[in-house]
Amino acid sequence: MKKILQLSFAAYFLIIGVAFADTYPSKMIRIVEPAGPGSAVDNAARDLTPGMSDLLGQQVIIDNKPGANSAIGANEVARAPADGYTLFHGNVNNALNDLLLKNNCCKLGDALVPVTRVVSVPLVMVVHPSLPVNNLKEFLAYAKAEPTKVTNASGGAGSITQLLGELTKTKAGISMTEIPYKAIGAEMPDLLGGHVMVAYLAPVVVAQHIKSGKLKALGVAGAKRISIMPEVPTLAEAGLSGVEGAGWNGIFVPKGTPEPVITRLFAEINKVMNTSGYKAKAATYGYEIGSESPESFNQFVKDEIVKWGKVIKDANIKLD
Repeated sequence: MKKILQLSFAAYFLIIGVAFADTYPSKMIRIVEPAGPGSAVDNAARDLTPGMSDLLGQQVIIDNKPGANSAIGANEVARAPADGYTLFHGNVNNALNDLLLKNNCCKLGDALVPVTRVVSVPLVMVVHPSLPVNNLKEFLAYAKAEPTKVTNASGGAGSITQLLGELTKTKAGISMTEIPYKAIGAEMPDLLGGHVMVAYLAPVVVAQHIKSGKLKALGVAGAKRISIMPEVPTLAEAGLSGVEGAGWNGIFVPKGTPEPVITRLFAEINKVMNTSGYKAKAATYGYEIGSESPESFNQFVKDEIVKWGKVIKDANIKLD
């Protein structure tokens, strides 16, 4: 009898979910963006909204909620109604929060359910031109000779940029003084002004500054070079192996969102990402488009958590 009731309730909620999906969406959809406006992460989501609005028949907007290593935005969406009208543009920093926060309200794959990965891109290690170095080997020699003079920017405790900085110090045997910032890309004014010396940023954010001479690129933190800056070697090619890290991001929804709504969102988002216009823009940014199914994206997130969990443990990184 109990099993019959459980099946009946499951069938009931399935019917309700399908009925809801038949009328979805009937109002504006909000994508909560945990990074600041104009950042590389923000651009990846913002470029989706025109196509999503057309396909879904309702306006899709970006609502920026930066701060706390992307946790502020995640917290808001985790508490939102599970109706498909509040989405979360999560990123690698949210996966790192899952490793570091003791009472995390908004774990990826649990409180926030994966829909699909949007893009991934390896970060680029850049320095301010006031540093008397022209390549990675010269930088490492300078950092060893002047251990108190090198500052590196990070997106805050537990961010991917903090971990890349720690990896650089560990693998190269150098010292850098970390300067934390509140959000992804928030360090740009200080970096361009020479108030902080080193940063790890998305190619699209630094490409023009490298071309104009306002920044120097030392290497790509990835397995291969990036198409939009083919002249920049990987860190391994430049003489520092084992330091790789990509910024990735994707769409999540609150736990309990009806499966038919998730399926609809996955289908429409992928249609946008597979248009020639989105592909062309992604190529100019150096992005790799994701497009995994919700199940595959969920596994991708799990794999990232395992990978960075080891780095956090080895570096003894903890949140204050």
